[in-house]
Amino acid sequence: MTTQAEGKVEQKKRGMRVRPLGWDAFLLLLLVFAQMQIWAFGEDSLPSEMRLNDILRHPILGNILPAAGEKAFGPVGPRPADPIGLLLNALTIGFLGGYLLIDLAGTSTAKGERLRIRFKWFFLASIVLTTLYLPTTKLILLRNQSGPASYTHDGGVIQTETTIEFFLQGQNPYVEEYVDTPMAEWGFNEYRTALYHYPYLPWTFVFSAPFYLLGQTIGFYDQRLVYLLLMAIALVLARHLVDDQQRKFALVASLALNPIMSLDIIFGQNDSYVLGWILLCLVCWRTWDLRLRSSMKSGTVGDDDKSQWLLIASTLFFGFACASKPTAWFFAPFYALLLVRDRLEIGDNGWLTLLRSSPLILRRVWPAILVFVLLLAPYLVWDAGAFYDDVWRWSNGQGETGYQIWGWGASNFILALGLVSDRFSLWPFWILEILVALPVLLWFVRRQQIDNTLANATWHYGLFLLIFFYGSRFLNENYLGYIFAFAAIGFLTRDGYEEV
Repeated sequence: MTTQAEGKVEQKKRGMRVRPLGWDAFLLLLLVFAQMQIWAFGEDSLPSEMRLNDILRHPILGNILPAAGEKAFGPVGPRPADPIGLLLNALTIGFLGGYLLIDLAGTSTAKGERLRIRFKWFFLASIVLTTLYLPTTKLILLRNQSGPASYTHDGGVIQTETTIEFFLQGQNPYVEEYVDTPMAEWGFNEYRTALYHYPYLPWTFVFSAPFYLLGQTIGFYDQRLVYLLLMAIALVLARHLVDDQQRKFALVASLALNPIMSLDIIFGQNDSYVLGWILLCLVCWRTWDLRLRSSMKSGTVGDDDKSQWLLIASTLFFGFACASKPTAWFFAPFYALLLVRDRLEIGDNGWLTLLRSSPLILRRVWPAILVFVLLLAPYLVWDAGAFYDDVWRWSNGQGETGYQIWGWGASNFILALGLVSDRFSLWPFWILEILVALPVLLWFVRRQQIDNTLANATWHYGLFLLIFFYGSRFLNENYLGYIFAFAAIGFLTRDGYEEV
């Protein structure tokens, strides 16, 4: 027979629960596995035997392993079929295991919890290093050895480096052709129309020029170094978009280990460059918004000087994003609403209210407009026709060297139904875009007026981009990684500090 005390102990034991795996850890597990598998297929696009030989003869990569280790690996192995890649994968799995174990380790003290969080950041940073930064570094080193048209992407790296050279030599990148540059060695002959056009905006090469000059002094430069640096800064600051610790881990993991965008960063496509500037814009905006709302609660009227500088910084970063790539332009209506968040009442914002808010939006967004105009105006004055032809006409498939119908969007139905003779034919996609995207844009603006939050702004932006490009001439797969990033921000910032 058990005593009453023993019965209480037994009851307590039956009611005990061990701490389950956190949802942020599960998300990290999913992202890491997906990113590693996609990157393995990505590396398969590079001839494995050639890549292995390039690694073995590289003065740095070829000396990481002792001769006995290289012999033990042999000439054939699992993807990615080179010793460096396999070691990075093994390190990634090890760090992932460490994160998962630390996540399971509960603690009853505040000091212990702080230590556990630090360990989780260490393991997450290590995973980002081994899955994103070191694989990119590997390709940068291989490219430096094998030639400028190898181990990279055409527009984001090869062509952009050439535009930097044109810019520093006083030549107009939107007038010059690229037929005598390393761009001519990349891609399929029939689809090399970018040899006659530079479709990106000036901030891509203007910002990169000082880094290029620095690289020239040491005899080494790769445009991906700029992308990696900006992404690192943005990832560190992105944590401030959310308050909850689990959401911080989940947001950084979603941005850094985005399975599609991480592949683009490694090869050097420039969507992460635009994302980086918008992330900086949003971090500054959120900090400004928090300070403003705090002062309103305390009864203080108006912004202090620090708040004003945060707002100016936010709009400047948005201006830089818009002066980098047109995909940033689509965020403008949603960002404009965020700028007057403090003046719009929840649930009572008709179109007339938005119209009355327009002067305030302009007073707050002027730094973005100013920097955008300053960066684009010289090239519009220099040769507006060439600028328009490269940035707009080319992407619409106009002219003798227009961009082809491409990607994963509805344009494939146009090809399948034989409505055009080939990929370079013109078709009025703008009608489809207006019919589909314009009503959605008006709906999303109205939705954000009703609930003007960071979550809605970023989610609306990502979904609007998806809908617009689905009906356009091209929906390139790298756009999906960019869209996923904003969907992640929208999902993870919802139900947070913004509730009032």
